[in-house]
Amino acid sequence: QVQLAESGGGLVQAGGSLRLSCAASGRIFSITRMAWYRQAPGRQRELVAAITSYSNTYYADSVKGRFTISRDNAKNTVYLQMDSLKPEDTGVYDCNAKVIHSDGLGPYDYWGQGTQVTVSS
Repeated sequence: QVQLAESGGGLVQAGGSLRLSCAASGRIFSITRMAWYRQAPGRQRELVAAITSYSNTYYADSVKGRFTISRDNAKNTVYLQMDSLKPEDTGVYDCNAKVIHSDGLGPYDYWGQGTQVTVSS
C-alpha cells in the first residue's frame, strides 16, 4: 500500500556532507511522523532524527548540531542533511514513516530498504 524510496547514501571523507532523501508513495492520506534510523554492523538500530507533521524535531545527542532533518509534506518526502561527518556515522540508514492511509486508517509503520553511508577517515 505504501512504499518508501531512499536515496543519497554513499562514500564520503570525514568532514564531508551527504543528504539523504526518503519519498513515500501509495495510498497515503497523511504522514504523522518520519524518522531516520541507522545501524552499524553488529550494533542495534538507533534513532538518529525524527520530525512530526508539525515539524517538531528530535536528534540523537551524537548528531545534534551536525545533522538537520526536514520534510516536504506536499511531496511526502523527508530529508536528512548530514554535515561534518565522522567515521562513527558509518552505517545503514533507514527511513521510517507512520502513515495514515487514504481510507483513514492508521497510523501504520513503513520502512525503506536502507541506504549505506560510509565515512572514511
